[in-house]
This record gives sequence, structure tokens and C-alpha cells, in this order.
Amino acid sequence: MASVVASSFVFTPVSALASKVSASSSSSSSEVVSVKAFSGLKSGAFAGKSEWQSKTGSNGSRVSCMQTWSPYNNLRFETLSYLPLLSQDSLAKQIDYMIQNGWVPCIEFDTQGVVTRENSNMPGYYDGRYWTMWKLPMFGCKDSGTVLSEIEACKAIYGENCFIRCLGFDNSKQVQCSAFIVHKPTGA
Repeated sequence: MASVVASSFVFTPVSALASKVSASSSSSSSEVVSVKAFSGLKSGAFAGKSEWQSKTGSNGSRVSCMQTWSPYNNLRFETLSYLPLLSQDSLAKQIDYMIQNGWVPCIEFDTQGVVTRENSNMPGYYDGRYWTMWKLPMFGCKDSGTVLSEIEACKAIYGENCFIRCLGFDNSKQVQCSAFIVHKPTGA
């Protein structure tokens, strides 16, 4: 019978239990494998202090890879917002992915960019949930170049003061499937 010993517990695989029942009359030789318990990552795994480490707080244990983002002065908006701004090639790839899935690209902009509760404290009420749509959703769009040119047109008019995001809507399910920030205002 094969058993694995970890800490003070003995774990017996299901296959070993089945062989134990069938081999109960045969010899009772047992094989024990000792496994050292996981003690965490080495301290030098993430050498140096980077920008993301200065914005996070540790959970207090020896393992520093489990961290949470500080909620103060560290706004996160949509998918991929934890990354640096995407290049034009990366944006084109994301938009191509939306189009390949049959989602309709849509461009929206907003001066605030975050959800707040300034005008009312009623349950379910939030300011800033709805952004202003740039033109109409791009039904029938077949290439990312068209979407990128509309993003650039929106940047030319509202880029100094507004956040701009690109959405992907599934028009058969009537849901938003993708959203990511494509532009942040200067100073944000």
C-alpha cells in the first residue's frame, strides 16, 4: 500500500485503498514516502522594490506574494487597467479578439471615470455608471483599424479631460462582454 506522509497526517490514495482490499490476503509490505510541507517562497524570489510593491500591503506573513491593492489613490477601471496603457498594436489585437467573437465594438468617454455616490445614498443608486457613447455602436465592423480611427477622433476632441474606453457587446445575448480603458486624461 502506498501512503504519503505530510506533517502529521497520512494520506492514502484511492488506488491504494482498492489494492489493499484485493491484496488483503497477500503480503503486507507498505511503502511510505515522506513529503516536506510547503514553507513559502524564498525571500529573494522578487528581488528589488518595484512600483507595484509600493502600492500594495503585505498580509504580514513570510510569503509576500499574497498582497492586496491599496484602495487609496490607486484607481482601477476596467479589464487590463492594472497594466500600462496598451500600444496601438496591443489595442488592435484586443479589438480583433472582440470582432472575432462577434461582439460589437463601442467607444465611450467620461470625465470622472469612476462610480461614486454623490447625489443619493439610496440602495442601487450610483453616479458615473453610465458613460457617454461616442457615436453609435459599430455594428458590422470587420477590422480594428476602423475602431482605432474612431478612438483617435474621440481623443482629439475629449482626450485632455476624459477617460475613453472600448466595449464589446454581444448583441444576441444583450450583454457587455469586454471593456477596457484605451485612454486616460493627462494627470490621471
